Amino acid sequence: MFQLFLSSSPVRNYREALSSDSAMFDRLFRRLLDEGIYLAPSQFETNFLSTAHTDEDISRTVDCFAACLSEVSG
Repeated sequence: MFQLFLSSSPVRNYREALSSDSAMFDRLFRRLLDEGIYLAPSQFETNFLSTAHTDEDISRTVDCFAACLSEVSG
């Protein structure tokens, strides 16, 4: 289980989560979706890894995530 909050400072509670960059998260979500990577569509939902994910799935996701994050944050 994991979730992403895009923020310049650590997110430790709900108030800090509310101040994260939801517009950037939305752009990242849409770009990853274009690449076939499906994350939960809201920062306030949880993502899951499972044993159904192969090493190749995870490597591809990490690579796509890095490229898409660089694109939407730049």
